[in-house]
Amino acid sequence: MQNESNDLSNVDKDSSTWRTFLKLSPYIIEHKFLLFLSIILLVLSAFADTSLIAILKPLLDKGFAKGDQNFLLMAPIYIFGLVFLRGVANYGYSVFLSLISGKIVMKMRQKLFNHFVDSSVSYYDKNSTGRLLSRITYDTDQVAASSSDALIIIIRESAFICGLFYTMFYNSWQLSLSLLIITPIVIGLISFVSIKFRKLAKAMQNSMGNLTMSVEQMLKGHREIIVFGAQDEESKNFEKVSNKFRRDGMRLVSVSALSTPIVQLVISFGIAFVLLMASNPDLNITPGEFTVVFSSLVALMQPIKSLTSVNAGFQKGMAACQTLFAILEQPIEQDNGKITIERVKGNIEFRNVTFNYESRKEPALKDISFSVPAGKTIALVGRSGSGKTTITNLLTRFYDISQGEILIDNLNIENLSLSSLRDQIALVSQNVHLFNDTIANNITYGRIGEYSQSQIEEAAKKANAYDFIMQFENQFDTRVGESGVLLSGGQRQRLAIARALLRDNPILILDEATSALDTESERAIQNALESLQKGRTSIVIAHRLSTIEKADEILVIDNGRILEQGTHEKLLNNKSVYYSLYTGNKLQ
Repeated sequence: MQNESNDLSNVDKDSSTWRTFLKLSPYIIEHKFLLFLSIILLVLSAFADTSLIAILKPLLDKGFAKGDQNFLLMAPIYIFGLVFLRGVANYGYSVFLSLISGKIVMKMRQKLFNHFVDSSVSYYDKNSTGRLLSRITYDTDQVAASSSDALIIIIRESAFICGLFYTMFYNSWQLSLSLLIITPIVIGLISFVSIKFRKLAKAMQNSMGNLTMSVEQMLKGHREIIVFGAQDEESKNFEKVSNKFRRDGMRLVSVSALSTPIVQLVISFGIAFVLLMASNPDLNITPGEFTVVFSSLVALMQPIKSLTSVNAGFQKGMAACQTLFAILEQPIEQDNGKITIERVKGNIEFRNVTFNYESRKEPALKDISFSVPAGKTIALVGRSGSGKTTITNLLTRFYDISQGEILIDNLNIENLSLSSLRDQIALVSQNVHLFNDTIANNITYGRIGEYSQSQIEEAAKKANAYDFIMQFENQFDTRVGESGVLLSGGQRQRLAIARALLRDNPILILDEATSALDTESERAIQNALESLQKGRTSIVIAHRLSTIEKADEILVIDNGRILEQGTHEKLLNNKSVYYSLYTGNKLQ
């Protein structure tokens, strides 16, 4: 809707990791069985690691100190069993969690893609393609990291730490008292670093969006860059945004790298405490007990290091989730129309229509009123920015009007469903967009499979496109390249006309369809357009006034208002604005 603020600036507000994870949890719970198996396997893996340390006490005190040969003979089998269990568990949880994360990311990407498809035109007016592309690629990759790799480390290492705590207190609670001191410090440090990580991850997301936008603009504007000799300027701009992304990444790495040695330093105090306590003869600590507690404290360094390191990836994933959920929560194009109609006659009426773009202070259209009887042609002429294209954008409901009414067959278009409304209208514009697909699929786009080959060929013949299509080796199965780059401007226009002919819509919009063509191409396409207009209500936006002399009525638009209207002869006889435009043979 026109009054909605749905640009990407609204998705950068910070949210807690917990609230964000709660939003992600429904996606994870969908795979609760695999998740349950993964958690069991993660705990078993941690149990195996803990047990390998715990066996040191009986191995030293019972096996070597007391010379229990039976235990010494059984110990290798026990150790082999634990290592085998660990290997099976590691393989199992890696496969299961990767499967879960892949499905989660695929679903989020699909929802994001569907959201972009269903978003209004105004949404794309405010957001660059590069930044949107970054959301659906880079951000979803970060979700994969947090829902797979990070989840593995968090669950497994947390279980390992709990196992080590139990082993230490079970063997000697006196030596394990150091944990009561270092644990709150470590938890506090990890919490502080988590907040810092999330802020840095958000900065990296925005930097990646700017990086993608810079590349996208270069790829789309490559010809202009070469023509205007702006290669050095573009290279400098890219270097600037690329360096910003690098610096944000280095900040994240530096915080991660600093947090690990600090945590390990804190644990070293616990190790020193154990050594100090062990020197007290009154505690009567056995070699096995001391070895288990000491080994457990040393072993704690690895899982805590992993948790502090993976925190960076997890926070990046949560920051990405936060952004993606914020996008998905924004409103899509509103379709409140309840009326569906199979085919209209084509009577169009604008009644006192006023419209204002959000980005402009002055209305783009001011109290516009006119009507077009079914089957007639009306032409809109005027300077660039006068409001001609805005009129056609309102008819298709790319934007909703601020005041007034737009009627088709006396039905307010706001009461028509969007699909029903747009199914009545064919659009041929100056900038034809073709998809990287075959010629046949571009002609039948939106209704692929509904038309026979003979119907497609007949539409191509009426659009004067058949001859050039048949010259290609693969004819109608020829792929046109991205945006139809393998075709000339005139060829792309004729395919757009064939597309409109095939759909046979009762209302036709021609938005400067021949303005960028040479004289020969324009002549061929003009003939095709005249064939297309027969029996249809047509709104023609013309740059070359010679192409609209046969229009049933001409509206002269300027600054959002209708200055003149009438037939070509009537407006020439008035010798006013249209007369000056026509005799000058160009728009002033």
